[in-house]
Amino acid sequence: MTLPLKPKNLDRIDLSILDTLQKEGRIANVDLAKKVNLSASPCIDRVKRLEKYGYIEGYGARLNAAMLGFGTTVFIEITLDNTTSAVFDRFKDEVLKVPHVVECHMVAGGFDYLLKLRLPNMDAYRIILEQIVDLPGVVKNHTYVVIEQVKRDTGLPLKANDSLG
Repeated sequence: MTLPLKPKNLDRIDLSILDTLQKEGRIANVDLAKKVNLSASPCIDRVKRLEKYGYIEGYGARLNAAMLGFGTTVFIEITLDNTTSAVFDRFKDEVLKVPHVVECHMVAGGFDYLLKLRLPNMDAYRIILEQIVDLPGVVKNHTYVVIEQVKRDTGLPLKANDSLG
């Protein structure tokens, strides 16, 4: 995997642009420019540069999963039978084909992968679980059903007082 080229430093204005866009992705460039104290032309140039260097990966809408029939969220820990690159690669290739798996993370610790699934109900979970346990290399799984989402991803803490280092 090739990493994108990055400018040496992001300044206060770049961070302000990124912070604003992650909270208000549909903001007009003129309004963004006002918020970050720039004129419109240099503002759009900075946004394009941040996109080019990979700081901005894309734009999208947050959808209401429950209203769209995907109100059940589960996390599944997956342990594989072997920790070789071939086993990891086979698992990754196959898990990408399961549409209800919305996130898949390789993790360090007592298991190998953590999957996040969005489903219509527990009946659907049972069907998808059968597919997941049949994926290459899976020897053990543990499921956690979400009862209540307490906090959702609100973006990165880009303001100076939000960072740890």
